[in-house]
Amino acid sequence: MPTTTNRGVSLHYEAEGDGPCVAFVGDVGYGAWLWGWHYDALPAFETLVWDLRGTGDSDAPAGPYTVGTLAADLEAVLSDHGVGSVHLVGAGLGGMVALQYAHRYNRARTLTLYCTAASGSDVDADALADLSLDNGSDASLEGAFSEAFRTADPDLLDRISEWRRADDATGDAFEAQAASMTEFDAPPLYEVTLPTEVYYGVDDPVVPASAAEALGADLPRGTATAVEGRHCCYVEHATVVTDRLVSFLDEHTDRE
Repeated sequence: MPTTTNRGVSLHYEAEGDGPCVAFVGDVGYGAWLWGWHYDALPAFETLVWDLRGTGDSDAPAGPYTVGTLAADLEAVLSDHGVGSVHLVGAGLGGMVALQYAHRYNRARTLTLYCTAASGSDVDADALADLSLDNGSDASLEGAFSEAFRTADPDLLDRISEWRRADDATGDAFEAQAASMTEFDAPPLYEVTLPTEVYYGVDDPVVPASAAEALGADLPRGTATAVEGRHCCYVEHATVVTDRLVSFLDEHTDRE
């Protein structure tokens, strides 16, 4: 279980597999469990998952946090692991971190962004706060998953609740992460020229579809695709979404 530090903050990460590196950047509050459906679908790639400050086994320093600081944390992780180039996959706050990272550093080759906006002013702060585990496991999943998903497999929901209790950010750490999301303003999007795919939940209460569509349209090499579901639509429909992700990564990966 490797760790590195950024200005004294210990950051935990794990990497598995061989091949081009795909790094996953989590959303407000959520632990690495969020990406279990994704990294298992990428056997031809090295997958790297890290705990944002305040989450899982990483340190939880007092806030405030900023997206710029989280991007610097990501750079520390990738540098420590010796990653020369990376495909970034980010959700919500993690998508904002990926945008900031791609603008500031030179390792990123593609971006895949889930339920992300270019401005924190587009984020519904109350709906975001409702996702906190502090509100109770059942209530906090209502904004993340559709009712159909929440009722289809009670055993899966129980496992998700266990994973969340083990790794999710709560309390001050959740609030610091949430504030970094709602206070974010993207760098000039015309300067983020990487191939980018944006996916958004048609019923996402946190990031409106219009904001995600605008992000895809404003990126020079961006596209935006609707997915049925709420803020974690990319988990609810992981099979279809990861199929698209694999095709996108293969298209932009040089394996010579």
